[in-house]
Amino acid sequence: MNDDLPTPDAPTTAAVVSDARRPTQELFQRILGEIRKIYIGQEELVLGALVALFSGGHVLIESVPGLGKTLFVRTLGRVLGCQFGRIQFTADLMPSDITGSPIFDMKTQEFRFRPGPVFTQLLLADEINRSPAKTHAALLEIMQEYRVTVEGVSHKIQRPFLVLATQNPIEAEGTYNLPEAQLDRFLFKLVIDYPTAEEEAEVLAMHSLQIELDDRLSQLQTVTRPEEILETVRRNGEVFIDPKLRDYINAMVRRTRDWPLLHMGASPRAGIALMQAARTLAAFHGRDYAVPDDVVELALPALRHRVILSAEAEVEGHRVDEVLSDLIRSIEVPRL
Repeated sequence: MNDDLPTPDAPTTAAVVSDARRPTQELFQRILGEIRKIYIGQEELVLGALVALFSGGHVLIESVPGLGKTLFVRTLGRVLGCQFGRIQFTADLMPSDITGSPIFDMKTQEFRFRPGPVFTQLLLADEINRSPAKTHAALLEIMQEYRVTVEGVSHKIQRPFLVLATQNPIEAEGTYNLPEAQLDRFLFKLVIDYPTAEEEAEVLAMHSLQIELDDRLSQLQTVTRPEEILETVRRNGEVFIDPKLRDYINAMVRRTRDWPLLHMGASPRAGIALMQAARTLAAFHGRDYAVPDDVVELALPALRHRVILSAEAEVEGHRVDEVLSDLIRSIEVPRL
């Protein structure tokens, strides 16, 4: 499908590509161009993180260590002109370690609030499932409210605010599963695999020269700023969603609740996430209207952490992505 042209049956409201969408597409291409100077491959991570950022959401990443997540977030922060932060979640990490806490100022003889590492704009929450529930619950509350409340005083988090939380799929010892209600707070769950042979060879060639990472990052151009990001998020909310496409998203989410191989289906928040993300992806393609292809491309990241396989499906060896793919194919795609 040519993303720059409307389909023949598209409604008049959505038939003309608005010039207002072009800056979003150009910004997306500039960001990608700078990221690719340092970060190789991992298309799902790059696209998913950018769609989440420009949709006002957050991302849960499932991957083994060493695939460059910290490098990606630092690169993204440099390119976007945003502050970068990282928290290594451990078993003894307390909520105050991430939110901050009051400290006593000897000069003024008063307590003053010392902000924690969560006061940033791009936050990598590494191995979030290694901390007890009360700690990652504190972070998830901040993700929802965009503020920290300590001793009755609220402290706002500067926007844009994107959390990329990671968890290791191969280690279970010393980890705490995130409850389904908390998983639902993430716009996407991205499953990142090893790079291809060609990509890994390029990584070896690029990052084996003993050049300091800070020196590499300093060579990147900052192509936007937080104010432009927030304005782009606002514009993306104006992308047209045809009623037929809205019904398609609704049918997809509702079918997860009675699909035979699923024990628990997705909540209405899944449909909201899909609509927000489809609008952003359409804008990235230079369109001012979303199409079914946008929804299908983002359906797995938006749904895989919001459903639970039935016991029978697990015994039979089914995977969530496989079950969801069958479910998506069972729904008739609307002609717009």
